[in-house]
Amino acid sequence: MKYRKMGSLDWDVSVLGFGAMRLPMDQQFKIIEDDAIKMIRYAIDNGVNYLDTAYPYHFGESEVLVGKALKDGYREKVHLTTKLPIWLVKKREDFDRFLNEQIERLQTTPDIYLFHGLNKQRLEKIKKLNLIEKIEEAKSRGLIKHIGFSFHDNFEVFKEILDYYQWDCCQIQYNYLDIEYQAGTKGVEYAGSKNIALIIMEPIRGGKLAIPEHKLDTKPEIKAVLDRSKFKRTMADWALKFVWNHPEVSVVLSGMSTMQQVKENIESANNSGINILKDEELLTISKLRDAYSKYTIVDCTSCGYCLPCPNGVTIPEVFRLLNELYYWGERGRQRISFFYNRMVKTQKDLEKALSEGDEVEGAASLCIQCEECLEKCPQQIDIPDVMEKTNAIFKEDKKVSEFFC
Repeated sequence: MKYRKMGSLDWDVSVLGFGAMRLPMDQQFKIIEDDAIKMIRYAIDNGVNYLDTAYPYHFGESEVLVGKALKDGYREKVHLTTKLPIWLVKKREDFDRFLNEQIERLQTTPDIYLFHGLNKQRLEKIKKLNLIEKIEEAKSRGLIKHIGFSFHDNFEVFKEILDYYQWDCCQIQYNYLDIEYQAGTKGVEYAGSKNIALIIMEPIRGGKLAIPEHKLDTKPEIKAVLDRSKFKRTMADWALKFVWNHPEVSVVLSGMSTMQQVKENIESANNSGINILKDEELLTISKLRDAYSKYTIVDCTSCGYCLPCPNGVTIPEVFRLLNELYYWGERGRQRISFFYNRMVKTQKDLEKALSEGDEVEGAASLCIQCEECLEKCPQQIDIPDVMEKTNAIFKEDKKVSEFFC
């Protein structure tokens, strides 16, 4: 296993971290406990020393499973991270309630505690409730060792958050498709300039960048790039090597769901390095990025200029889910619809949620075709038209192909 410095922290971290968000599940979406524990312990036995989980993963069962996996001497072999579900925090006392519950689930205290999924709105909540004081208090009591955050917003907000406090570490989504998405490459470089430990999530984009060999024929543009390249490796290896190539990156999380994935990712990690990709390899990755763009309906960069929508539509997230459904097809509808169906559908429900202090994301059905967003969109997307079609696709179970070709 290869190791790197964990930013300014005084320890080395394995370049591969185990993300406990996509553990093996049965048909009832329950974690297959024996398999999951074997996978985690196999990874640790082969040098992985960073383990990441969070309060909501696997409907709250991930932390419990991780606690069981770290019995029998395995706890002492890893740096353990979990996260505060800040969207559920409504008052200062909630911080203690969640942390205590998480420690009970894990049957141990975490080494790193992250504010989960920070964005502009959640940063304001941290300021309003003075949660920095709470997390520092937890550290002084020995309940955690290091303080950080995971992130979902644009680069400007990332920079603002990074400059707000002397963080030990930060976690961002990054892969060869997302070089200009959320924090992006600029965020990677900015964190590196401040010597803050950088944890990467979604290096394979939830499996999107690891198309199985037997399914490559369904994505001919991508297959053509791979066939033309003189460098032969698995798609997952291409994706992981891209992220590991960056000197600013400390550890890359992979949400592994099979033992085979664990073994392949460990092998990939063992052959990783900083700035080891040749120009020809980087060109292949650039061509893969272009090929994936052929499977996108809406060319939204999530810049956020269209927000806030006066009617509460979370426009970039709606576009993201539409693009995901287009890419994965009907076989991905159940999973993608799960996330879409959590969005608020009516103005009445939106007002109720906001009045109760809940964080909300608004679905396409909230769009009233006011067209205020049109002049704001740098990509000149016909947002009202796409919202109308998206509403029909998700509400009436219409196929994407009925509206887009």
